[in-house]
Amino acid sequence: MPDTLPFEGLKIADFSWVGVGPITTKYLADHGATVVRVETTSPLDILRVAGPFKDSVPGPNRSQFFADYNTSKYGITLDLKNAAAVEVAHRLIAWADVLAESFTPGTVDSLGIGYETARAINPSIIMASTCLMGQTGPAASFAGFGFHAGSIAGYYEITGWPDLPPDGPWTAYTDTVSPRFLAAILMAALDHRRRTGEGQHIDAAQLEMSLHFLAPQLIDYNVSGRSITRNGNRSEFMAPHGAFPCQGEDQWCAVAVENDQQWAGLQRAMGEPDWAKDQRFAHVEGRLANQDEIESKLGEWTKSMPPKAVMEALHGQGVPAGIVQRSSDLQQDPQLAHRGFFRDLDHQEMGTVPYAGHQFRISGYDSAPRSAAPVLGQHNDEVLRDILEMTEEEITEAIIAGALGG
Repeated sequence: MPDTLPFEGLKIADFSWVGVGPITTKYLADHGATVVRVETTSPLDILRVAGPFKDSVPGPNRSQFFADYNTSKYGITLDLKNAAAVEVAHRLIAWADVLAESFTPGTVDSLGIGYETARAINPSIIMASTCLMGQTGPAASFAGFGFHAGSIAGYYEITGWPDLPPDGPWTAYTDTVSPRFLAAILMAALDHRRRTGEGQHIDAAQLEMSLHFLAPQLIDYNVSGRSITRNGNRSEFMAPHGAFPCQGEDQWCAVAVENDQQWAGLQRAMGEPDWAKDQRFAHVEGRLANQDEIESKLGEWTKSMPPKAVMEALHGQGVPAGIVQRSSDLQQDPQLAHRGFFRDLDHQEMGTVPYAGHQFRISGYDSAPRSAAPVLGQHNDEVLRDILEMTEEEITEAIIAGALGG
């Protein structure tokens, strides 16, 4: 472990909530930044009241959904409708290098912590504002969640089956991809400030960040005028390509045959059945034209074995395949265990629970969450006293004035 973490010394006032902002600041916090996550008790962050809950017991401090997005952070509560709380927020802005927020455009201005105010307090502040549609334009006021942005971007139209309505990606898709862009943008802004001393206001529209992952479809439409729509798990370029039922209840294995050599390998794995020797299937064009028949026959074979046996048989013949795993399966996955992906951290209320790590390794550096997520208001006293260096009298006055909420 190096003596200095990559973002050690970086100070972030995190006023964001739910997904994109917290995931972005978590990334920086896990790698050494000091992040103060600001919350309010009314309303609670939506993820605090969304499961899964520890031991299936609901509670604002028992959601691992929230906890996984907020590791390595300090947590305080501020009622920003209270003037005394705004004064504390201004102290945080003066202390911070980065100010993050993810509200509907105009909200932070009405709360007294908008960019012009922040810049007046701290001229070199880097402020990151992320919302669905961006800070300007006719759709700027559109509020919602990653499900909505994913739908507007076009993901729902292309996800699902052709004989069914749009199904959409499983999760709030833009919430999971946008933080990867925003974290990189913040690093670039920090480098710019290091070289020039200048801060800036980053307008990060989640719709626009997510559209990068539709680049092939957008280019295809611009070049050929062709609109892509739902096609299940099938590919335009390879067949068979999909998830096939296996032995057991709701057990599946994904299979992707990319070329004729892999098709030959699939035949060997299945024991060279007569149906697969049909010359119609010898080349990709024929397999693409006869996917219904191939999938039906292949599914009969996969149903005869557990998913792991199917995967291993195919791997043995050089055919890409993978078990369709549940979250409980992932915790038992030997590859993830070998990589040390899950980290057990001690949470103040939930106790020791596993947290997801990062999707990469750096030689000589253990990139992992450093501490469990805070319970609501866990670090109120520590932040006010040690980080903001408020006096006992100032802290007492802020509490009496209701700055920390009910």
